[in-house]
This record gives sequence, structure tokens and C-alpha cells, in this order.
Amino acid sequence: MYRGGFGQRLAFFRTCYSVIIPTLQSNSSSSSSRVFCSSVSTKRVGTHNGSFHCDEALACFLIRLTNKFSAAQIIRSRDPQVLDTLDAVLDVGGVYDPIRDRYDHHQKGFEEVFGHGFTTKLSCAGLVYKHYGLEIIAKVLHLDEGHGDVYRIYLAVYKNFLEAVDAIDNGVNQYDTDLPPRYVNNTNLTSRIGRLNLDWVDLDQSQERENEAFQHAVTLAGSEFLEDVHFHAISWLPARSIVKKCLAARQEIDSSGEIMVLTTSCPWKLHIFELEEEMKINPTIKYVIYQDERSQKWRVQAVAISADKFESRKPLPSPWRGLTDGELSEVAGIPGCTFVHISGFIGGNRSYDGALDMAKTSLMA
Repeated sequence: MYRGGFGQRLAFFRTCYSVIIPTLQSNSSSSSSRVFCSSVSTKRVGTHNGSFHCDEALACFLIRLTNKFSAAQIIRSRDPQVLDTLDAVLDVGGVYDPIRDRYDHHQKGFEEVFGHGFTTKLSCAGLVYKHYGLEIIAKVLHLDEGHGDVYRIYLAVYKNFLEAVDAIDNGVNQYDTDLPPRYVNNTNLTSRIGRLNLDWVDLDQSQERENEAFQHAVTLAGSEFLEDVHFHAISWLPARSIVKKCLAARQEIDSSGEIMVLTTSCPWKLHIFELEEEMKINPTIKYVIYQDERSQKWRVQAVAISADKFESRKPLPSPWRGLTDGELSEVAGIPGCTFVHISGFIGGNRSYDGALDMAKTSLMA
């Protein structure tokens, strides 16, 4: 099973990683193609040569996780005569036909999306994941494909990992605005893989060097994919279960239904918005109470208006903000208060009852 301590999780990752990273050899018989060779499989998967991107690097990694293409050769070529002989073709060829394992997205009229409520146009990585993702997730987690956790992680990994690769490759803006970004972010996976291409100042521009660079790109994309699956399996999914139970018990905490007590420390902010919608919670949660494991004191945190915003739905009262200890307790009329952040997004109390009083009083403010 995929849950366990750090040592077990590390062993799980290393096992998956060592099985599927391909070895690289050059193909001296052709000047138009490059080959990742395998002595295990006779299947051959093609993608284009030349400059590479995140989507085909990830797609090559993913398709080799399937039973059908396990340890397949990866052949890099744009030659139609070469591509026509291959068992699968990714990101080149101008054809999307899953029956024949053709997964290009550059052709006119292509508008395929992942489904399940997602509307981002797919890259070749998203296409491979759409058709083989359930099998891949089940195989990595050593679960049956029909297991409920497999389907949930399949969707979560697309949302939190694959969709960004699809969007960036297809030029989809993250925000519906014409305003320039306030800062540059070149730390995403797509940018980092792009920087693995041979630089114009590199003296060695040979096919072998290009092949080595693509090998690094496949390794990087694949390792981060496995890390994301690993995170969702051993951390994200158990936390989701905890938050769901705590949300279901919210009426037991306060009749308003707007205060949730987190019974076990976990990353609740990853789940609360999605679960509120799924469980049709109205009114929404305004405050989450939890115990700080280090200090053993209690926190009351205002829930943000959405997952990607810093603003709170209902900050702690303005007169409390920036105050601490005795002064805060006197102003709030609640014993045991320790602090309230200047923005009002979080506060603390020495006891659970005190934190609950802070949340209830804040609701009425």
C-alpha cells in the first residue's frame, strides 16, 4: 500500500523511478532520428527531434509506464516515413487517433480536453494521461484500476500537475486579463525543462548532446510526476478524508455551521474549498480552529475567499489586530488570548474554549 512512513515512501519512489528511466544510445544508422534503446521491449514510440518541450518529455515518460509500452524505445524524428512505422507517436505527425496511439495536438481543428469539468486544451502529455492515466496511477500505487482512490488521484494529479503543462504548451493564460504580470515566474516545470535544451553558445551541438539533453528532460519530468502522485497518495488523500469528516461535524461545534475544528493537524486549505462545493455547504466556513503541535496552544484562522487569494472571507475583528496577550484578552473580553495578526487572518489562544470563543465572537462582529 502507498501509505507509510518516510522510509517507506522513499523506497516506493526509488522503486518506481528505477524501473522506468530509459537508457540512451545514439542511432548511427539514421541522421534524422535519435533513439532511446531498450533490450526489454520491441515497441517503438516516436516524438520529434530538435528543440524539446515539457509535454513530449513527460508524455514519453508516461507512456512507458503502461503495460503496452513498458520500456519501449523512444525514437526522435520528424520523418513521416519513420513515424509511420512506429507503434505510438507523440507531439508530431498531425494526427490524434487513440486507437492507433497517435497523440499530436498541433493540427488544425484539434480541441480535445480532459473532460471531468476541465476545459483546457490538451498537449500530448495530457492526451497520453487522458487515455492511460488510470492505468498509470493504479500501477504506481499498486492498486486495482477500479479502486476509488485511483480515480480520485487520477483527477487530482491532472488538476494539480498535468493541466499546467497542457495550458502552457498551448499558450493558455492563467488569468483572464490583459494586464502584464506583476512578477516573472520561470521556476515552473515547463521553464526548467526548456532550459535543458542546448544553448546557442554550447560548442557541442551534436545529435548525441541533444539526445542527452532530452534524456535529462524526460528524467526531470518523470521524477516530478512520480513525486506528485506520491504526494497525493500519502498526504493529500488522507488529509482530504480528515477535512471532510471535520466539515461534516461543523454543526456540532457551532449552530451557525461556519466554524470547523480540525481534529488532526493536516494541510486543510488544499481541500476546504472543493469539499464545500462537493458537500453543498452554505453558509461557507469562516474560521478553522486547530491546535499548534509545537506550542500546544490553539489557533483560529480565517478562511480565504478562495484557494488562490490572500483575502479572508471574514477577518478577525479590527480592534483585535496587532494586539497580544493581556491587552488582547482585555479588548476581546476573552481570557487566554495570545495574538491576532495585523491583517486579521489568524489569532491564537491558550485553550480550545478560548479559541472557539474568539471564532464565535468574530462571527457576530
